Amino acid sequence: MKNLLLASTSTLHGSNFLEYLLPELKLHFKNCKTILFIPYARPDGISHEEYTQKTALTFAKIAIDVKGIHEFENPALAIKEAEGIFTGGGNTFLLVYQLYHNKIMTVLKETLEKGTPYLGTSAGSNIGGLSMQTTNDMPIIYPPSFQTLGLIPFNLNVHFLEKEAQSTHMGESRETRINEFHQFNNFPVLGLKEGSWLEIKNGKINLKGGLTAKLFRKNHSPIEITSETELSFIQ
Repeated sequence: MKNLLLASTSTLHGSNFLEYLLPELKLHFKNCKTILFIPYARPDGISHEEYTQKTALTFAKIAIDVKGIHEFENPALAIKEAEGIFTGGGNTFLLVYQLYHNKIMTVLKETLEKGTPYLGTSAGSNIGGLSMQTTNDMPIIYPPSFQTLGLIPFNLNVHFLEKEAQSTHMGESRETRINEFHQFNNFPVLGLKEGSWLEIKNGKINLKGGLTAKLFRKNHSPIEITSETELSFIQ
């Protein structure tokens, strides 16, 4: 049975890295002494070592050690043997490229489907959906496929923002972009706002975090989803 937390973001305004999620993470990874961190998404000059060290400092607060996947000679074996796994944010195109390049997309999917506890934030949550095609990120590198883990039966748009009524911005809103996606694709998309996450366990998908999310389905009007709603009806 899958045991996942897919969060819109790692950091809320005015707080530290993963701070708002720490109580959840302490429970989520309660049986883990060490977790495996996948730092592949960062394109901004921060090394895998630096990103892993930052993550390790946070998880030390809940007495969990962190090892980066880049520290292992065999990344597929590291995934299979991990007590828990965390994939951090950055650029989804880069993350998906690296997962395919290192030949671990399939083994990651298989491992998580068996119940290894997983945390994704931002790009690390995007890959939980059916494809990465509803990311907000720029295509800075070309992955061999847009298909991702398919751990949930829909796509995510993390960092989702509603268009402000008083805004004079004439560019496309997130809603417009998702509607464009639905001109060519059929599966649903959930707009996940900052401070919200999905909890997937015991065969159920629950919206957490106290905020609403927005569900987009082809040829349907968008609907607002309230926190604590069970989402297995989304197909």
